[in-house]
Amino acid sequence: MRILIVEDEVRLAEALGEIMKSQRYTADIVHDGEAAFDNAMSGIYDCIILDVMIPKVDGFEVVRRMREEKNTTPVIMLTAKDDTTDKIKGLDAGADDYLTKPFVPGELLARVRAISRRQGEVVMDELEFEDIKLSLSNYTLEGNGKSLPLGPKEFEIMRLLMAAPGVIVPKEDFIVKVWGAESDAEDNNVEVYISFLRKKLKHLASRAGIATIRKIGYRLEVSQKVAE
Repeated sequence: MRILIVEDEVRLAEALGEIMKSQRYTADIVHDGEAAFDNAMSGIYDCIILDVMIPKVDGFEVVRRMREEKNTTPVIMLTAKDDTTDKIKGLDAGADDYLTKPFVPGELLARVRAISRRQGEVVMDELEFEDIKLSLSNYTLEGNGKSLPLGPKEFEIMRLLMAAPGVIVPKEDFIVKVWGAESDAEDNNVEVYISFLRKKLKHLASRAGIATIRKIGYRLEVSQKVAE
């Protein structure tokens, strides 16, 4: 999952980011409401952790604008106030859940998982296609009795491909979801990692292959050589 963390307290924001990364989630951090709205509208996030009291535009207004724009990304709001009125205001604005500071990290993670389930995301330990398996817990690609570790970017690219076998994933999607919307990554960055993954599939002697769809992107399919 990719999580957007919106928190103006830098140390807390970084701590939240580490908590998410410990669960193999990708975490992006912004510190004000305008940046929060702009990032949220990219549509790349599975969940947004949004503090109420942030500069420029408060959390209530951010989530209200999101819902006005038909953005349905799940939002967990954070507040330092244990005030029922604030909770009602946040939920009425369109938040999906509410958590009062200070909180136990385990509770926040449980709420993130619960929201994911409500959104229809099936929580799995691995993805499978043909004769390969991608472990979502230890970043390994397995096949034909062999196992290879994947780097973070290799893993995210393979996860996107294996989540929808046969479906073309545009290069732009890889760049935004793996490197981030604000990164300087270009098509050749994606091409390099696709090359790494092809070599690993070959090492595993897998029937799976990554096909290039010229000028568009890539898809996971049964290797033509095997099919023939």
